[in-house]
Amino acid sequence: MRDIGNSKVVHEREGLPHFSEKLRCNGSATVAFLGGSITEGFGASDPDRTSWRALTERYFTEKYPDVRWTFVNAGVGGTNSSLGAHRLRSHVPLADGIDLLLVEFAVNDSQHRDRSEEGRAETLRGMEGIVRQCRTGSPMADIAFLYSASKDNLAETDPFSISVHEEVAKHYGIPSVSFWREARDWLDAGNGQWEELAPDGVHPNDAGYALYAKALFGFLEHALGGSETTEREANYSECNPLAPLREDNYEFAAMLDATNVYDLLDVKWSDKPEPLVNWRYDAKHLAAEEAGAEFSFEVYGRGAGLLLLCGPDTGIFEFSVNGGEYRAHNPFDEWCPLFNRPVMISLVSQTNEENLRINVRNTPLKDERSTGYTLRMLGILRH
Repeated sequence: MRDIGNSKVVHEREGLPHFSEKLRCNGSATVAFLGGSITEGFGASDPDRTSWRALTERYFTEKYPDVRWTFVNAGVGGTNSSLGAHRLRSHVPLADGIDLLLVEFAVNDSQHRDRSEEGRAETLRGMEGIVRQCRTGSPMADIAFLYSASKDNLAETDPFSISVHEEVAKHYGIPSVSFWREARDWLDAGNGQWEELAPDGVHPNDAGYALYAKALFGFLEHALGGSETTEREANYSECNPLAPLREDNYEFAAMLDATNVYDLLDVKWSDKPEPLVNWRYDAKHLAAEEAGAEFSFEVYGRGAGLLLLCGPDTGIFEFSVNGGEYRAHNPFDEWCPLFNRPVMISLVSQTNEENLRINVRNTPLKDERSTGYTLRMLGILRH
C-alpha cells in the first residue's frame, strides 16, 4: 500500500491502473458515481455544475478533451450501501463495461446503523457486495471509495462507518479518499466552522463541495499522472480472486421490477405519490389501500425484501415466507409524515440459498402517526 500527500486523506493502494491506461488510449471512458444525496449534489447551488460529482466530470472533460466521456449519476438520497448493492446493476451499466466506479456511502451508513457488530456486518455486506459485483460485471473497471463528512462523524476521532469501509478497501486494494479528513484538517487549521461548508451539518454548499473536489483531484493527479506499475496485474482475468470477508455479502443482490409479482388481490398500479423525494427513476408502483389486499413473489437466494415508497399514509403490512406464519411489519418512521421516499425492507435473510416464496398482505392496522393504511411497493429485493 502506498499513501500520497496527506496519508490520512488519500490511501492510493493499487491505484487506478486500468482507468489510467484507458485514458492514455484517448478512446471512450465511462465513470459511474454511486452514493447518496451527497453524490447527487444536494445542497449545491446547481448540482449539475457545482457538486463534487459535477466538478469531477468537468475535471475529466477538461484534462482529457480527446476522450469520449460518459458519466452515470447513480446517487440516490437517503440510501446506504445495502440498498446501493441491491440497485447497482439497475442503475449502473456494469454489463456494458464501465471504467471507474466512485462509491460514497460513509454518511448514510453511519446514520442508518449503530456501532454494533450487526451494524458492522451489514455495512461490510453492502460495500463488499458492491466491489464484487463490479469486478464481476465490469472486470476491467477500477473502484475508489470516498468518505464524506457530517456534523456527527466529525465529532469522532475514528468514524465507525469509515473504519468499516476501510476494511473492505484494504482487503481488495481499493484506493480511498477521505473528504472527512480534508474537512477535519480544514477545521483544525482554524479556517472556520463546519456549518460554513455544510449549513445543515451534512450536505455541503458550493464551498464544501469544492473542498471535497480538491481532495479527490489531488488523488487523481497522482493516480493518473504516472506510468509506474501497481500491485494489481494490468490484465488479471479472475473477477474476484480474493476470498470474501463475509460469505453473506451482497455480491448477488439485485433489485427486481414490481412486475415480478403474482396472485394480486385488490392491488393496482399507481404513478408516483406526491411529494416524493430521493428517487429520480421511474416511480410507477403497486399500491394497496384496503385490508386483505395481497400479492406474492418468488426469488432464489439467501434473502428477500421489498423496496417500498413510504409516506404520510403508510400502514402496517404482514408477510409469510414459504407458507410460514405471518409476521407484521410497521415501516412508518419519523420521516414518513414529511414526504414519500424509498425504503428498503428486509423480510428474510439466511445462510443457505433456496427458493423463497413471499406472500405480502395489507392489514387494518397503522402507526398512530399515519393518515392511512397504504402499502406502496416499488420493487423486489433479493440477495
